[in-house]
Amino acid sequence: MARSKKACIVFFDEVDAIGGAHFDDGVGGDNEVQRTMLELVNQLDGFDARGNIKVLMETNRPDTLDSALLRPGLLDRKVEFGLPDLESRTQIFKIHTRTMNCERDIRFELLSRLCPNSTGKSY
Repeated sequence: MARSKKACIVFFDEVDAIGGAHFDDGVGGDNEVQRTMLELVNQLDGFDARGNIKVLMETNRPDTLDSALLRPGLLDRKVEFGLPDLESRTQIFKIHTRTMNCERDIRFELLSRLCPNSTGKSY
């Protein structure tokens, strides 16, 4: 379908769910996931790198991705976003509490200091 459009962005959220490294669990329950990942790689191999199709993948666990997804030439580039700093975490708290009925004297910076490894991602 993407090839039939003038321009297209294909986005895979949490690609580690289907693109994790292979392992044999002895039961065969992982076979469908592995077939899905193999088909994804096969389809990506068919895209012209200079064409009008751009593929974006997101993961919080790049360490678990299958090496087939990371091999040179399959993806154009890798963009990493680090953890937010103190000011960014403070702003995240303010944004997400803006519409909440909260106490006026909340110390957002203190809350931000208490969670240095928070990403701000909603689950």
